[in-house]
Amino acid sequence: MNDALKDLLVLLDLERIEQDIFRGASRDSLVPRVFGGQVAAQALVAAGRTVPAAPLQALGSARAGEAPLPHSLHAYFLRPGDPGAPIVYTVERTRDGRSFSNRRVVAVQHGQPIFHLSASFQVHEEGLEHQEPMPKAPDPLSLPTAAETLPRYAGHFADPDVTRRLLRARAAIDLRYVDPPPYATPGEPREPRSQVWFRTNGSLDHLPYATGADASADDAPPARPLLDICLVTYVSDMTLLDSVLLAHGRGGWAVGDVVGASLDHAMWFHRPLRADDWLLYDQESPTAQSGRGLGRGRIFTADGQLAVSVIQEGVIRPRG
Repeated sequence: MNDALKDLLVLLDLERIEQDIFRGASRDSLVPRVFGGQVAAQALVAAGRTVPAAPLQALGSARAGEAPLPHSLHAYFLRPGDPGAPIVYTVERTRDGRSFSNRRVVAVQHGQPIFHLSASFQVHEEGLEHQEPMPKAPDPLSLPTAAETLPRYAGHFADPDVTRRLLRARAAIDLRYVDPPPYATPGEPREPRSQVWFRTNGSLDHLPYATGADASADDAPPARPLLDICLVTYVSDMTLLDSVLLAHGRGGWAVGDVVGASLDHAMWFHRPLRADDWLLYDQESPTAQSGRGLGRGRIFTADGQLAVSVIQEGVIRPRG
């Protein structure tokens, strides 16, 4: 496990400062605001730490003491976060039922809400099953790493320091593009589809994990598989709007031909996953209009299981 991944895990290990109130650190971002994936992942950690273990009367195949896991989240980015200040997360326990628990989280900086999250948790239950097939994609190990890709396109970037900053910001995640990313072909409109493979840059197997009711204790280590879900939430905001840029031949913020920000973000968690195993993020953009672009994504495990569905809308305005 590299130092960047260790730092990311520390970032997600929130400090409990009061009942249902948590504080998270921030760190420098690629743009002068908190990275949206960070605040979404931290908010989900906060919500998860308030969800009780499955009760004895739980429905389905849940076992008593088994921690419910997120099955969906819906989030709104309200204001740019300050990467130089901590973020306080206040959790509202909306409902705890036999099968489902619901939480609302408000993230606050400098006395103002910057982010709202609603999340629903479910104890494991057997039921009907079907899924879309996994799309074709090359073996991730056959694709170039970020360290191999980014220097090739440094001449496209508005700031010569962008390559170093991008590599630093994504050092915790091994993320590999199937086709050239938007910054590789500015000025060349392409099909609004994108694929990346990703996993954490190191195994999570040897970390201490809390389970069941212990996961909400003040001094509890990160809980797994909640940690895997929160890490995937973090990554899900990195590339989802790429397809909008591709449709219009825009290179993105690094090239300097657009300005933009995430507006809202929704995720549905369908099947188990591991953030330290390869995951395919298949993304597309069905529409852009009114200064907004929509991205849709599906995250598959390497063996073809549809694990997550994602939808995000963002502000994307041409610059110049």
